[in-house]
Parts: sequence; C-alpha cells; structure tokens
Amino acid sequence: MSTVPIEPLLHHSPLRRTSLNGARTFLPSSLNLRCHFTSKKLHSIGRGIASGNSLGFLSSERRRSIAIRASSSDTAVVETTSQSDDVIFNENFPVQRIDKAEGKIYVRLKKVKENDWELSVGCSLPGKWILHWGVSYVGDTGSEWDQPPEDMRPPGSLAIKDYAIETPLEKLSEGDSFHEVTINLNLESSVAALNFVLKDEETGAWYQHKGRDFKVPLLDDVPDDGNLIGSKKGFGALGKLSNIVVKPDEPGADVQEKGKSSSGSTKEGKGLEEFYEEMPISKHVAGDNSVSVTARKCPETSKNIVSIETDLPGDVTVHWGVCKNGNKKWEIPAEPHPEETSLFKNKALRTRLQRKDDGNGLSGLFSLDEELEGLCFVLKLNENTWLNNRGEDFYVPFLTSAALPTPKTNQEVSDSGFTAEIITEIRNLAIDISSHKNQKTNVKEVQENILQEIEKLAAEAYSIFRSTTPAFTPESDLESEDEKPEIKISSGTGSGFEILCQGFNWESHKSGRWYQELQEKADELASLGFTVLWLPPPTESVSPEGYMPKDLYNLNSRYGTIDELKETVKRFHKVGIKVLGDAVLNHRCAHFKNSNGVWNLFGGRLNWDDRAVVADDPHFQGRGNKSSGDNFHAAPNIDHSQDFVRKDIKEWLCWMREEVGYDGWRLDFVRGFWGGYVKDYMDASKPYFAVGEYWDSLSYTYGEMDYNQDAHRQRIVDWINATSGAAGAFDVTTKGILHAALQKCEYWRLSDPKGKPPGVVGWWPSRAVTFIENHDTGSTQGHWRFPGGKEMQGYAYILTHPGTPAVFFDHIYSDYRSEIASLLSLRNRQKLHCRSEVNIVKSERDVYAAIIDEKVAMKIGPGHYEPPSGSQNWSVAVEGRDYKVWETS
Repeated sequence: MSTVPIEPLLHHSPLRRTSLNGARTFLPSSLNLRCHFTSKKLHSIGRGIASGNSLGFLSSERRRSIAIRASSSDTAVVETTSQSDDVIFNENFPVQRIDKAEGKIYVRLKKVKENDWELSVGCSLPGKWILHWGVSYVGDTGSEWDQPPEDMRPPGSLAIKDYAIETPLEKLSEGDSFHEVTINLNLESSVAALNFVLKDEETGAWYQHKGRDFKVPLLDDVPDDGNLIGSKKGFGALGKLSNIVVKPDEPGADVQEKGKSSSGSTKEGKGLEEFYEEMPISKHVAGDNSVSVTARKCPETSKNIVSIETDLPGDVTVHWGVCKNGNKKWEIPAEPHPEETSLFKNKALRTRLQRKDDGNGLSGLFSLDEELEGLCFVLKLNENTWLNNRGEDFYVPFLTSAALPTPKTNQEVSDSGFTAEIITEIRNLAIDISSHKNQKTNVKEVQENILQEIEKLAAEAYSIFRSTTPAFTPESDLESEDEKPEIKISSGTGSGFEILCQGFNWESHKSGRWYQELQEKADELASLGFTVLWLPPPTESVSPEGYMPKDLYNLNSRYGTIDELKETVKRFHKVGIKVLGDAVLNHRCAHFKNSNGVWNLFGGRLNWDDRAVVADDPHFQGRGNKSSGDNFHAAPNIDHSQDFVRKDIKEWLCWMREEVGYDGWRLDFVRGFWGGYVKDYMDASKPYFAVGEYWDSLSYTYGEMDYNQDAHRQRIVDWINATSGAAGAFDVTTKGILHAALQKCEYWRLSDPKGKPPGVVGWWPSRAVTFIENHDTGSTQGHWRFPGGKEMQGYAYILTHPGTPAVFFDHIYSDYRSEIASLLSLRNRQKLHCRSEVNIVKSERDVYAAIIDEKVAMKIGPGHYEPPSGSQNWSVAVEGRDYKVWETS
C-alpha cells in the first residue's frame, strides 16, 4: 500500500482515537499494517514474564542491565551493571515493510520477413508474470476477446475458457530480472488486433493501460479507445511515458498485403512500422524485519531502561511517548532525553536510532522514571513509511513481579474473577482502553465485554489472520446454546443477524423509475426476511449506472429523482428494512478542463480544484499527494489525504444520512484509498452498517486456482483492519473458491489447512459479507459469473454459514425464488448470525458438509452425507439439486 506524509495525518481522526472517557489522545498510526504479533497475551495471569532475547541477529548471551544518568548536556549517558535478573519485558516483533519497486513494461513489434512479425511483451521487475491475452478478428465489434489461432500461441500457453490465453513470461537469461514472451504474427491471418493485460501472480495484481486492455492494432481501422499501443494515433496519448520509436530498417518498406479470412472476407493490411514502447510500472515488495524490545529495572537508579534494536535498513526514527495514570495516552517525559531527540508539536518525542558498533542493525536506549506505567512508540522509516504493531502502537509495560496478580487456588478462582483478569489483560494491550479492574459484573456481561473489546480492536486479531488459529475464544462460543445473543449494533456488523439484498442490477437505470419499482416490492422483500437493502449510486453520473459521479449533491439520477429516493427509503423503513447508499468515494468526474485541456476541475457545491486529485495518476495531472491505494484510471482519483477533501466528504455523508435517510453505506472500489480514511468517514457519519468492495484477483498457477488463498483473503482482512473494523468487506475469496469447487467438483477446496472456511469468513466472520453474484459479476455484465446451474449450492453455503450473506436481485426474481425464500426462512428461524460456529465434517472431492451452531446441518455436491443420528433429531428443511439442509427440531 502506498504511504502518505505524516504531517497531514497527525491532524486527522484516523490517527486519533477517542478513549472510553471521551478524552482525545494522540495516536500515530501506520499505513504499513502487514506485520505479525507474537506478544504473550495473558502473561500476567498466574505467571511471570519470560526474559531472554529472541531476535536472531542479537547475541544469545544474557545482556547486562543498563542504567542511564543525566549528563551536563542533558543527554543520556550509559552505565552498565552486572545484574542479569532485572528484565521486566522482552519481546521480538516481526514487522513487514513495504518497498516500492519501479520498472517498465515494454512492447516491441519487429518484422521477421515479408508477412511474419514478432510481438514481444516484457517486464523489467522481478515476479511471476503472466500475459493474459486474446485477439480481435476482422469484423468483430465491441471489445470482446477471442482465442488466437493455434499457430500463434507460444509454448506453455493455456486456454482460459473460450476467449483468452495465458502465457507465462520467461527470463531472458539466468540472473536477469527481465521477463519476456514473444508471439508470432502473420498478416495473412484474419486477426485485426491483439489485446492483453499483464498479471503478477505473486501479488495478484493486474496491469492495464489507462484502466483498459492494451491493444496492438494490425489494421488501420481498429477502433481507438485510448488504449492503442504502437499505432500512430496512440503515440500522442503515450508520449509522456518515455516511448521510443524504432524506425524500420528500410524507410518506405511498409507492408501492404491482402489476406483472406476464414470466412472468405478480405482483410486490408496496414502499413506497419516496427516500434518499441515503454510504460512505467511499479509494485510493492514486502521485506521482513524485526524489532526487539527489552525493558529492565536498574537497581542503582530504579529507572526503567528500555532497549530498542532492529535490523530495518536506512534511517529509523522512534516516535514515542510515555504512559501514566492508568491509560495509554501519550505524554512527554521529563528530561534528560536520549541523544538526537527532538520534540514534535508538544505531543511526542522523536529519537533517531544509532548504527550498532558491529554495523548490524540499529539500536537506542531510553531511561524513564520508575513511576511511569509504560512506553508507546511507532517507527518512522525514511520519509513517509510508518511501522507499528498490527495497526496499533508498540507498547512496553513497566511491570514487575510484585505487580503481577498472585496465583489463586481453584477454590478462589471463580468464573467472573478469571474473566475479569482476562479483560484487564486485553485492555492493558489495547490502545486507549481504560483498565476496569474493579468492575463488578456477572459472567455473561463480562464475556460480552470481552467480545466487544476484541471487535473494537481489529488489530488485536492480527495474529489470528497470520496463523489462521484463533488466539481468543471463537465469537460463537461466548453464547450458551439456550441463550439468544444480545443484539449489539456495530457499523461493521449491524446487529449481526443482517441479511442483505442487492436491490438493483446493471440494467436497472434503463426504466427511469427504478425507485418507484422498488417501493412496490418493499412488503415482498420484508416478508422474505431481508433486513438490509443496498440501493444503487444516487448521484448525477457520467455513466448511467452511477459509478462515475460528478456533482455529489445532485441526487437526480437515472434511477429517479431525489424525492422518489426519499420516498423509497421511507417505504422500506416502514417495513423494517435498513437502506444502504452506494457511495463512490475513490474517484469523481470533473466539470471543467485545466489550461492543458485535462479534466480535473470540479463544479457544483464541491468545487474542488486539481489539489483534490492524486499526483501519481498521469492522466489527470493532479497536484495532491500520491495515492494511498490503486488508481482507477477512468476518472480523477480523489486525494483523501487533503483536509478539505475529507471535511467535504464527511459533510456529504452526514447530509445523505439526514436528508435521504440512508442507514449505511456500500463503499465502491475501496482498493483505491487507505482504510484509515474509511474509519474517519464512518466515525463522522455513524452508519448502522457499512461494507467495502475490495476486489482483486485470486491466486492462480497457469490457469488453475491455487488451493491456498491466504494471501488473497489477507489483503481483504488488511483493509478491514485499516478501518479498525468500522466496515466489513465483500468476501471475494469465498466467491472465487466456490467457483472452482463447484465448477470442477473439487469440494475439498472448501476447507483450509486448519479445518476452517477458506475465505474471509474463516478468519473474520463478523466482517465478511458473503455473496455469489452482483451487478458486476452477473447481470448483463457477466465479468465473473457464478457457475451456471449451481447457484443454489452457493446460496445453501452462504445462507447457512457465518458472515453477513447478500442475495442478488436477479436471483430473487428468478426460478430460484422459492428455494432462496426457504433458506432465508431457515436462517432467521434458527437465528444464525455473522459469528455462528462452523464445524466442517466433510470436504472431499464430491461433497462438502458442515454443522452450524449444532442446530443446522448442510451439504453441497453430488456426494453423500447425512447428519449423525443421536440426541439431536434432524429433519430436512430445504433440498434441491446437489444440496440439502437439515435443522434440529
């Protein structure tokens, strides 16, 4: 993920948090959240803190304790003692920095002989590169791809369905970082153009040209959508991208050949010229490092001596403060301070780590008064990269053995007492959560408090996401079987019992009265059991579907007027259904051109100038900061690091809540901007429910989906974590794995190596919004259509499993209606919810089966399964083609 400068971030709410008592506390956060957490979570319950050094590049011998005294120059001077039993804290934190590697994609067309040419596509960055390509034939219309002739396909190519080919790029030579593939072209064939995109299988990223497919024309009349490569028309558009044109060896030797297509039509050849063209490319490369922290109590001075050591490269600055008075609010300690320490805006100190004597890594020493309770810090690497501990500050508690609770006998430890200690430990580790050691409450309330704290602190669950093994009691275990969970509302989960209906498809705008048509279906959708309705984007838009917004305050769209929108929301509220607005925050279409003829000046109530546009999208000449995510090249990408932009967006969202009555948001293309900004927007607009669309490619190896999709779901979890759990995300991982499992009869894919569901729902179920189809993947777009005829297997899965299921509008009003209605009724009847517990009992080639909350059993696939007979009395609730669901009576 791209980073942003610290200066603007320190003033914005993503980097501040309101503590339980309402106090505002300074909390530098990080844009690099991908790191492990290995802290010994409950180390103070009945045992001491282990000492020792676990960082590999440090000495394995016992270190001498270190004291620091003040010198006349107010800097820290080091003294050593022979004590070795004074360690009060020792921890090794793996951290992962993200570096940006820059290179180029190049395309070369070279003539071999009269009608034979070679097209080479290469990349200078290391990676596992795949060319995903197809051709357009003479007479083709639109942008549809077709598979090329057999003789055009390089060795190692694999067919992707019936429209594309995937060919791996090969290294040019051993030790060379350049990868390349060459395709043979024959002008006598009926191919009019070659289309491609480049995929990095290591990251799952796709590289396109201006948000579209690269297109190399072989005819003069190939339509130019701004994505042509090598064409004379295209050089102007690509002139800023360091293109180099190589002229033919013999000027004037243009090829003018005519060939016959397979249908007998004549193909007019074009005067081709050899060319070589480059386009810049960048990718984020992860680097693994460690931070070792040791705290000691100095016997001579009673000071707390903290040592921080790391193998991070370059200059590293510790941005730090101390804690006291029972909270983790940053405060500045009294002098003396370590060398090379400066004050930052009266809120924190900054100390540069020094190169160790042996040259291996950096280190720093901090001497702090004994009455302080701890040290908080984050690390700044280079100019704009911040590293922290799983999304929160590193925290060093100054605990001693005397401060640890005395172990109790079995007779002394009650359920509520033990749970109270767990709460104390969680809150000691959590940022801005006050300790409630004296709180008296019953077991049930304490258990729910634990769950609430864990939900609020998504970062606390990072160790789960890395290992896939829960470090806390599964959410569903906190409820006894015979008790109904108390409903707690969170913007990331709603009530936890939500069932979402997508209330439109790609063609809904064409009626011009979609809002009115939906009003007529309100009673029907409520009777089916839906609790939340997702409406299409409401704003004026360049595209009729609404995803290219222009004037955000103009809510007269192709779906209806603002008054009709308000009436629709009121109508659904009357039947008990919450309504989500589709908020497109990543990009916005401009009203005016700048002096260079580029569309990047906005009108309407939010009349932003080009400072609101990110600087690293070359198509729109923005003067803002670099993007904090992936660019969407069809429209100016908004720079959310700007104060005025965030202020205006928050006001707009609040206005939408009040004026229209929206209860929450579906957030479009959240890959384009940092999740911390989403947290800011959710705090301001206070939605009942929010879900983001974080959609990128799953991992494939030569066209075959990989079994392990942890990297894919980790990217989605990282985004949710960046929002502090304020929004859920569509579980694209689960949809993709269902595709492969159902299409190829590989139901073993539906259990990960830990025996959990393999999507986001297996790691963070309360924030996973499961779905099998939407307006992009299905409808008339069909970008990633669910395997035909197997949709009900998909719904049998998501409507019985944890997460928040979403049902596509087209499926409700189809032949699947009655079966979907039965599954909805079952979910509501059995009170399945976003944290329900799944026990996978079978995941084989032809069958997947699971028991949910011990009261619903299900199976999908042609294979056999029956729930076990015994004390539970199972009866069939719903069944259909290759699926069956039972419930306990």
